[in-house]
Amino acid sequence: MGQELKVEIPVVRVSIPSSHPRKESLILREKIVEGMVRGAVVPEGLIAHGRGECFDYLLGEKTRPFAFKALKAAAALLLKAEKPVISVNGNMAALCARELVELAEALKAPLEVNLFYRSRERVKSVARLLEEAGGQRILAGEPQVELPGLESPRRLVSREGIYSADVVFMGIEDGDRVEALRRQGKSVITVDLNPLSRSAVKASITIVDNVVRALPKLVEEVEQLKALSLPELESILEKYDNREILGEALTFMAERLKTLAKGKI
Repeated sequence: MGQELKVEIPVVRVSIPSSHPRKESLILREKIVEGMVRGAVVPEGLIAHGRGECFDYLLGEKTRPFAFKALKAAAALLLKAEKPVISVNGNMAALCARELVELAEALKAPLEVNLFYRSRERVKSVARLLEEAGGQRILAGEPQVELPGLESPRRLVSREGIYSADVVFMGIEDGDRVEALRRQGKSVITVDLNPLSRSAVKASITIVDNVVRALPKLVEEVEQLKALSLPELESILEKYDNREILGEALTFMAERLKTLAKGKI
């Protein structure tokens, strides 16, 4: 189940002035650190968050048109699903527990805690964050089954959750788990700021955006598309091409870098 790493963190609280140009980014960092203090986030999660920040700079820290296309397709796929499940890791719970709960309520889907650096204590910490945000159906007990083809702790899943799901929504994750889920015939929706990651490339739908911006917009899309018929939802999905979306994201980043290189910041 993994070995629990005990880390004593000297936490220094600061007041971030409204005029600070990096205020929103610093607030997110504070949330991640708070999640670590509470046992939901591991040190490696801090590294992952910093890596994501780098790609977010390339996006100009805004939700771009290609992300909106993916958000619409993701909402259609989740509404079309018979058994959608929302997979939650420590960073996601620390940053946007309330929005995850709102998505779960909109879809009537369970939230399953699934961790690479897994321990009973950490699973409980992540579940507690979701409960405090109003989460009702949280799958955080002892996993009953294993995903075939995986050796990491992420292979351990709930039978009534990820194992039986037809569509799995997740944040930035391990590419090997995305591949394992796809081999089982499941559709995978991921939110990943890095369009080059294995998760992004192997997913059915990749939302290239910051999860804190993407989740509220996804909830809105779900609510807006609820009135559509099954053929209308299928029509949205038929027009969606994930590789095309990833290409648009990469092209945008490359063009923006060229602009910045010319001093037009």
